[in-house]
Amino acid sequence: MIRVLVADDHSMVREGLASVLAADGDITVTATAANGAEALAAAGNGVDVVVMDLSMPVMDGVAATRAIRAAHPGIRVLVLTSFGDRDQVRRAVAAGATGYQLKDAEPAELRAAVRAVAVGHAPLDPRVAGALLPEAGDADAGLSAREREVLRLVAEGRANKQVAAALGITERTVKAHLGSIFRQIGVADRTSAALWARDHLSG
Repeated sequence: MIRVLVADDHSMVREGLASVLAADGDITVTATAANGAEALAAAGNGVDVVVMDLSMPVMDGVAATRAIRAAHPGIRVLVLTSFGDRDQVRRAVAAGATGYQLKDAEPAELRAAVRAVAVGHAPLDPRVAGALLPEAGDADAGLSAREREVLRLVAEGRANKQVAAALGITERTVKAHLGSIFRQIGVADRTSAALWARDHLSG
């Protein structure tokens, strides 16, 4: 069972999301919050995933995401908002959000996104995914063959340990490759790197 905290400043939205998320029986909303401060206070009560609105009083979703991830690194945050502009997306991801969905997503898409976030994947609405790609840069980026292998596996959603096992290298080496990759393609995190890979690397 995936335990979810819903943070949104509209009570009807919170109640609606609780119903939508519980529909398949493997997700339960164990707490709700009307603002970021309440979300932070409730996050320590056995929560796996926070479904986070960005526009809230007292403490907004970006600040709450940053605070929750700092206090509870094991909790994943799925941003659910009506905002899809580049700045909002990047701020949310930089704060530690794992996934980003828009509020007009289909119920099944939202449940799938929660499940994906819960296991460490990074579901991003296609309409906002492009906001995380570098605005300019060389499509080739000068990556080595090994760096391309690492990046392809990261783009598949594999963790460093899985990448290391697949390529027969250590996790430390994977981290070193990722640091080099990030610098070369102009991104700051693995989610952005994965999006870059999907757009620039051929199979």
